[in-house]
Amino acid sequence: MITYTEVEVKEEDIDEVGHVNNSVFVTYLEKGRGHWYREAGLSFADMAEQNLGTVVVRLDISFQKEARLGEQLRIKTKPVKIGRKSFTFEQTIMNEKEEGILEGTVVNVMFDKEARKSTAIAKEIIQCFP
Repeated sequence: MITYTEVEVKEEDIDEVGHVNNSVFVTYLEKGRGHWYREAGLSFADMAEQNLGTVVVRLDISFQKEARLGEQLRIKTKPVKIGRKSFTFEQTIMNEKEEGILEGTVVNVMFDKEARKSTAIAKEIIQCFP
């Protein structure tokens, strides 16, 4: 299952150079994954009820083009690999001209919040991977 999430660049996202700060892109990618989880049937709120969460254990980002105030961005979240406790997404961000802003790979671990350790991946997530 691939999802697309829309984000508008806000004034608070901009740094002193006049474009989106690199740390804000991490937040955008998180929004994309949050949308993906909701579409999979397991929102962050649903996970919290089950004492589950996800933890990013690896994040690789390749920045391609700047994003500026007022631009409409589209975050593509695509599941690509799944293990017993970890799973990987490829994420891209494009602007309204379909120009690539960034490409990223994110490895997540399913996390038991009570035991404070990794755990088996929830079935809702498993069923959405290829």
